[in-house]
Amino acid sequence: MTGSNKSENVVWHEATVTRARREAMNGHKSFVLWFTGLSGSGKSTIAHAVEERLHQLNTRTFVFDGDNVRHGLCSDLSFSEADRKENIRRIGEMTKLFTEAGVVAMTAFISPFREERQRVRDLFEDGDFLEVYVKCSLDVCEERDVKGLYKKARAGLIPNYTGISSPYEEPEAAEIVVETDKQELEESVDIVLEALRRRGLLSVAV
Repeated sequence: MTGSNKSENVVWHEATVTRARREAMNGHKSFVLWFTGLSGSGKSTIAHAVEERLHQLNTRTFVFDGDNVRHGLCSDLSFSEADRKENIRRIGEMTKLFTEAGVVAMTAFISPFREERQRVRDLFEDGDFLEVYVKCSLDVCEERDVKGLYKKARAGLIPNYTGISSPYEEPEAAEIVVETDKQELEESVDIVLEALRRRGLLSVAV
């Protein structure tokens, strides 16, 4: 499956209600926090914990969780390299729409390939896309293995599994890095929120 087919009969419609007006109504800027890392690194846990903190600050948010998205929007996709790329393309386009809606969008996807993450970044203006590298050693991720997927991958039951039979390409210049094999959850969340504060993306002190 590819996302390259575009109709020649489609014209973009400019809305009178702009992103700036939506942000003004919400009382905060919109942007994307793109959490990337190995399976078991803690992406979903941190993304939802950050969302909770932002929600308490009256911020409009939404987390796109990898497993949840594959129950609906991307339920037609396999885990082949081509379909994994299409999965990320769709999420990139969806998060772009959410920023236009004035919402802080967060994603929790392995998104293992630099090229695909760059393609998503290229959809956004500077400062709208913040890559959060959830860094964790493969050994620790395997120890956690809450879904038992690493064990199956080691046994050859899951092909193209990131970190085992398919590579994970670490971010080279992520805006935010948390190390979940060295930090407690709240420390990682604080690092993310402090980075947002420094960039003027939070309306109140945290």
